[in-house]
Amino acid sequence: MTSDTCGRQHCRISDQETNGKNSTASSNDFSDPIYKEIAITNGCINRMTRDELRSKLAEFKLETRGVKDVLKKRLKNYYKKQKLMQKEPINGDSYYDYICVVDFEATCEEGNPPEFIHEIIEFPIVLLNTHTLEIEDTFQQYVKPEINPKLSKFCISLTGITQDIVDKADTFPQVLQNVIEWMRQRELGTKYSYSMLTDGSWDMSKFLNIQCRISRIKYPSFAKKWINIRKSYGNFYKVPRNQTKLTIMLEKLGMNYDGRPHSGLDDSKNIARIAIRMLQDGCELRVNERMHAGQLMTVSSSVPLEGAPAPQMPRYRN
Repeated sequence: MTSDTCGRQHCRISDQETNGKNSTASSNDFSDPIYKEIAITNGCINRMTRDELRSKLAEFKLETRGVKDVLKKRLKNYYKKQKLMQKEPINGDSYYDYICVVDFEATCEEGNPPEFIHEIIEFPIVLLNTHTLEIEDTFQQYVKPEINPKLSKFCISLTGITQDIVDKADTFPQVLQNVIEWMRQRELGTKYSYSMLTDGSWDMSKFLNIQCRISRIKYPSFAKKWINIRKSYGNFYKVPRNQTKLTIMLEKLGMNYDGRPHSGLDDSKNIARIAIRMLQDGCELRVNERMHAGQLMTVSSSVPLEGAPAPQMPRYRN
């Protein structure tokens, strides 16, 4: 058994301790001694230096990269999870089997004037297996815009998507049909439960919402609820909203951006890397936003966890 000195207290956090005998108290009884142990350990972890935190994480074969607050959260969650599993083993069947990470690229102009109508020009999906915590598959198709078929120089420079690429692409309804077929082939919503995940609210509440109106189709039911990872990250690591941009989240977790910024597929892969690290750190990523009657709504964390429906092609609008 190991021990660390934190101020005047000895903080005993070891595999031997966390695998001890369980308590006889009920799983929702906060008078259980386990909760007192967790609180004492949390206080001790708060007083650890960054080097002490990294040393303890390495001892448990956990990720040691990240800023100090992230390391503290990682160690606290590991210890808490180990202690609570003694009381009531976690049911692994209750969580999503997959998370579909989506980050659209859309037409844009420098300064984005308010009257400009954004159209989706890249539809990527990164399929994250929550059991293996690995990216299992990816989808990417470009989309031909209809209202502003000619891309601005700013848009081409930002996204790396050329005029030739969108000229040869299918229109949005056909791409959406291809997306749905790809999801069906992977048995999402039938054999496997899943949820959509985005970096912020705009992908679904703005870009997809507007695009469906332009294409005169109903909003797809599979995308009506999603995980906004910025909200999840801010709530889990207790950081302000201005520290939840993609590059900052990666930096705080000790990672670098991999690929080309503003490539929809590369952005989605990097968002998936953040999701994987958060799941490893003990965060239960869950739906926290939804569309209702064309409006963005917040989903309470007390709502039972429920996967997205099997994808179906939406009907055309009248």
